[in-house]
Amino acid sequence: MSCGCDFKTGSCVCDVLKEIARAQSDITENCCDTSCEKSINELLGERENRNDLDTVPVLLYCKDSCKPFKGYGAHPRNIGKMVASYYYRVKSVSDDCCAVLELLKDPNDSNHNPHDPMDQHTKQLKTTGICITVDAKCFCHITCLPAISAF
Repeated sequence: MSCGCDFKTGSCVCDVLKEIARAQSDITENCCDTSCEKSINELLGERENRNDLDTVPVLLYCKDSCKPFKGYGAHPRNIGKMVASYYYRVKSVSDDCCAVLELLKDPNDSNHNPHDPMDQHTKQLKTTGICITVDAKCFCHITCLPAISAF
């Protein structure tokens, strides 16, 4: 990964997301509890989990507003309870910068809809199983938090 202007996709945020996804894939399998990928994996019977450092939490900023991007979702076993987060685990990034991100939340954080990244607890971010798909070219800035064990 370069710190200069040599972007393979034309988007530095996309390039960083791809590099994180590639590094994380070397450590743990990328399965979500809510996604098309999960549905396909259930059909194929694939599943695995490991411990240690496995996630680089990221915070993304929208290109047009330069505001932090907040994602929303619901777990399939409780779709009546929506969850929001500003922090994500990169699951995958395609060549055209279509990224699958998993919402990260601290299980001790009772605020299900933070209004700002500073409102969200980050001490023990964990995977939620809730994934969203985004166009990584829509972001102008990425903040990476220190690597954690999110599983």
